Amino acid sequence: MSSDRSSQTVGDRQPVIACRGLSKSYLEGENTLTVLANINLTIQAGEKLAIIGASGSGKSTLLNMLGGLDEVSSGEVVVSGHNFATMSESQSAQWRNRQLGFVYQFHHLLGEFTALENVAMPLLIAGIKRSEAQRRARAILQRVGLGERLKHKPSTLSGGERQRVAIARAVVAEPSCVLMDEPTGNLDADTADTVLKLLLELNTELGISFVIVTHDRDIAAQMDRILVLEKGELRESSV
Repeated sequence: MSSDRSSQTVGDRQPVIACRGLSKSYLEGENTLTVLANINLTIQAGEKLAIIGASGSGKSTLLNMLGGLDEVSSGEVVVSGHNFATMSESQSAQWRNRQLGFVYQFHHLLGEFTALENVAMPLLIAGIKRSEAQRRARAILQRVGLGERLKHKPSTLSGGERQRVAIARAVVAEPSCVLMDEPTGNLDADTADTVLKLLLELNTELGISFVIVTHDRDIAAQMDRILVLEKGELRESSV
């Protein structure tokens, strides 16, 4: 697989994600609990960004809002020039499927489908013919080292293999950005290192932006930027 994104400079493209004045709060009885307050963030094409913070600081909530999966209390999220707030639910779903990929701590693969079928799913949803979807799914599975496991269902794969299938599914449509929530958090140290190495290689090869929520500062240190979420506010960090 290849992409022309990797040959383009940041200045050639609009931000893949931009959020302005992003806030999230909940009502708890008569009190308002503010989780995120006035978040401003721009993610450029091909950029690798880590978001770190204490448990319960709102990292996953922020990631879900960037992906249009969680409703914002105020502010806006613009993905590749399109504001989620101006789109219908079906339009948002279509744009999200086209522009974003998702990887979670737990793989969320569909157990009744093979690795090949799981990875082809986003392409089929986008209306791509089954033969082409499977060709592209097969190619990316071979790239992540699972060319011999195409017909295996998730229950017959190891934890690292399942996560590699999930990564293949997230990048198969070559989205603008992949949002990841603790993608190595459920893996042993050696397997986590292998998965991280794969992610870094795919970022270079495909030019897809990565936003990784992680508690692992070693992973964060390998990203282009590190942001810390604390008391609802996002700030740059060098650690």
